[in-house]
Amino acid sequence: MENPKEQCPKCGCSEIGKGKPSGDARIFPVDKFFVLGSLITYHICTGCGYVIESYVENPAKFKK
Repeated sequence: MENPKEQCPKCGCSEIGKGKPSGDARIFPVDKFFVLGSLITYHICTGCGYVIESYVENPAKFKK
């Protein structure tokens, strides 16, 4: 997920930070019950604030 040459497509800045939502903001599979879900990580441009990408930390929880 990390790309050392990653640049913001909006402003061209090459300083990309990582962020997570506060609290217990998780994403849950639609078709499963009693699953704790997964946290989301965001790659954010430190120049303009554009969210470049987001992904779940535990994608295996979404397999059928």
